[in-house]
Amino acid sequence: AAGPTEPADASVRGAFPQPDTPQGGREPLHGAPGPGGQAVPSLNPTTGQISTGALRTTSRADIINRAKLWVAAQVPYSMEKYWSDGYRQDCSGYISMAWNLRSNEWTGSLDRFADRIDRTELQPGDILLFHNPANPTRGSHVTIFGGWSDYTHTSYVAYEQTRPRTRKQQTPLAYWANSDRYVAYRYKAVAGAGSGSAGGPAAAATPYPGAAMFGPGADNAHVTRLGRLLVDRGGKKYYSRGPGPKWGEADRRATQAFQLAQGWKGREADGLPGPDTWELLVTGKGRSIGGSSGSSGSSANATAFPGRGSFRPGQSNAYVEKLGKQLVKRGFGKHYLSGPGPRWTEADRRNVEAFQRAQGWRGAAADGYPGPETWRRLFR
Repeated sequence: AAGPTEPADASVRGAFPQPDTPQGGREPLHGAPGPGGQAVPSLNPTTGQISTGALRTTSRADIINRAKLWVAAQVPYSMEKYWSDGYRQDCSGYISMAWNLRSNEWTGSLDRFADRIDRTELQPGDILLFHNPANPTRGSHVTIFGGWSDYTHTSYVAYEQTRPRTRKQQTPLAYWANSDRYVAYRYKAVAGAGSGSAGGPAAAATPYPGAAMFGPGADNAHVTRLGRLLVDRGGKKYYSRGPGPKWGEADRRATQAFQLAQGWKGREADGLPGPDTWELLVTGKGRSIGGSSGSSGSSANATAFPGRGSFRPGQSNAYVEKLGKQLVKRGFGKHYLSGPGPRWTEADRRNVEAFQRAQGWRGAAADGYPGPETWRRLFR
C-alpha cells in the first residue's frame, strides 16, 4: 500500500517519515501448491466476512514475534517479490504473515479477517488500516500496533513494511499523514479477543477484573489500565509520572476524584474502583474529573480539560463546539467551511494542529488532537 508522496527536501523527509508503498493484490502464498500455478493478484473489492472458525488461532505474542522476524531480517520492500515464508514483501503481505493467514491479502480485504474496534481499545497485534478506494494500490497503508509509547496514548510502536525495509519505530497515532482515515481492527482469531465497535470501547471486551486487583499491595496490568483511563478523564494532575502496575496513593486519589465527579459519597467514593466505576471508565461515560462529562452528556460551561476521548473521530459533544469557537476566537479557524459544531471533524483537527504548531510543537505533540496543555493554552 502507499502512503502520501514524500517531500523532496531531505531535511523535511527526516521530520516526516512517510512510506511510498504500492501493494499487490490478493493471491496464494508464493510457492503454495494449487491448480494452474501462481494465481494472478486480484485487486477487485472483496466483500463478506471470514468466519472465525475458518481462521488459524494465534496469540498477540505470536503476532508480534512474527512481526519482529521481518524487522530482524531487514526484509526489503517489494510488491512483486516474496520472502522465504511465501508472503509478499509489501505492507499488506506483512500483515498477512504476522496474522498467519493462508494467503497474501491486500488493504481492500484485510478487514474481512478482523473486527473493527475503537482506537482506545488497541492492543499489541491489532492493526491500523487506511484503504483508499480511489487509488488503492498507491494510496493505502497498514501498520501493526505494538503498544503505546507512553501513558498519553498519543503515539505508539508501529511495525510496518515500507521502503526500504521492514521497520519498527515510534509513530504518532494513527500515522504521519491521513491520520483520521486509519481504522483500528483486531484479528478475529486472536486468543482472548473481544470485539468492539467504532463508537467507543466495549465494556464486554474489558470486564471488571475484581476488587482484589486494586488497592494497597496490588501490582498488575489492571492498575496500569485504570491509571491510563483516569488520566484520559482528567486525572493526570494526580500522577507525578505515568501510571504503572503498582497501586499507589495517586491511583486512589484519582479514582476518588472520578467517583466524586459522579456525585457519589461515602463508601461509593472511597478511591477503590468497583464495577460501576470501572464500567464508566472503560465505556467513556459519566462525568470526568473537573466537572466535564464523557459520552453520556456534557456541560458547556465547564473549563477543565474534558479528556482526550472527547476529541476523536465519531465524537459529538459540547466540548468539540467549545473548542472550535475558542480556536476561531484565537485566530485558528481557517479550516472551517461552516460551524464550528459539536461533531469532531477533520477541520477541527487541522485547526488544533495549526494552534499546536504555533506553540513551536512538532511531531506527536502537534497531531491535531488536544491534550491538557493544548486546552490550557487555548483557554488561558
